[in-house]
Amino acid sequence: MTACNDDQYGTSEPEPSGSLKTFGAVYQCFRENAGFTQESLSPAVRYSSHYIGSVEQGRRLPSKKFIDRSEEVLDARGVLRKAAKNLSRQRGLASWFRQWAALEEEAITLYTYESRLIPGLLQTEPYARTLFTEQLPPLDDDQIEVQWTARADRQRLLRERPNTAYSFILEEHLFLRRTGGAEITRELIDHILEASELRNVEIQVMPLVREAHAGLDGPMQLLETPENQWFAYCEGQECGQFISDAKVVSMLQMRYARMRSQALSLDDSLSLLKRMRGAL
Repeated sequence: MTACNDDQYGTSEPEPSGSLKTFGAVYQCFRENAGFTQESLSPAVRYSSHYIGSVEQGRRLPSKKFIDRSEEVLDARGVLRKAAKNLSRQRGLASWFRQWAALEEEAITLYTYESRLIPGLLQTEPYARTLFTEQLPPLDDDQIEVQWTARADRQRLLRERPNTAYSFILEEHLFLRRTGGAEITRELIDHILEASELRNVEIQVMPLVREAHAGLDGPMQLLETPENQWFAYCEGQECGQFISDAKVVSMLQMRYARMRSQALSLDDSLSLLKRMRGAL
């Protein structure tokens, strides 16, 4: 299945806001029962009254920080956090990427090779926001907030699914580009080094000087379900392709296996990342 003119990096339109309006109404009830106006609640949760109003009107996806602070201030006893958990999976992801994102939730194996940018599961907030602000056509502040909230929600998988095996092969030039500047790149490398300490995460770097390797046709993701079915996902600039054909998936598995032998070893990859971080 291939779909175009939408991508996971920020151009997707929001989902219909019926569920957001319902959440907003619930939030408003908690606020009023606690005796707050939008203006008086603003300093307590450290979000503007305009932001609070947008959430209550169902026009904005609430961020995790906003929910956490509201839970404490409004004594919501986990209700807001539980209600918002479902919302965060509905917006900020392209319609054709949601099928893959749903499979990610249950995957027991996930392999990712990237040659364009750091995969969403490994991005820091400053790095991701740099990508969003450079998006064309431009995104407004609300769209950027939606995109980051969705991405941050996906990243919880690395820690919430410790029995899922994650493998990432990243091209060295992704770090040499210094997207967002040296400081953002330093933070990014630190974040990836931290992720590599998780027992279920392996990170390898494909060296800049490599005459050829099996991934020259472009990025790919491979995923194994609990039923031991394998699927693949490949993305272009404006198209995403979900692949279920067993022959094609097998071919991509062969390529990924070869790349794991062609990339630097786990230890050498981490050493290179530390050297690049030190050079910034």
